[in-house]
Amino acid sequence: MLERGREKLPEGTERKSRFEVPKARGHIQGARTVWSNFKQIAQTLNRPEKHLLKFVLKELATPGELHSKGLLLGAKIPASKINEKIQQYADLFVTCPECGKPDTKLIRDGSITIMRCSACGARHSVNSKI
Repeated sequence: MLERGREKLPEGTERKSRFEVPKARGHIQGARTVWSNFKQIAQTLNRPEKHLLKFVLKELATPGELHSKGLLLGAKIPASKINEKIQQYADLFVTCPECGKPDTKLIRDGSITIMRCSACGARHSVNSKI
């Protein structure tokens, strides 16, 4: 009966995960890239803007500054490259390695940063050298 019920469900209702990494929106303006939804992505990932900013700038190897209209990157960077870095950030600092859920918090314990999962209780140290 359960299988017949699942067959009658419309397409897309059976999602594997409740958490989807958001995609970057922006445009290239001259020699710079304007990333307009940077703050919303940081809120969705439940991480401080400064932490995400530091990671992205280091990984993209470009200067950038945070403004009211978004993040201004000092180079022309395609959205695919930015989205790749957002996914990498989520894998390293948001998603729990044990259960795969995004219900984590970053906690400073002296010189060590620990990612603690609220769902399963796992604790893992993360690279705090960002």
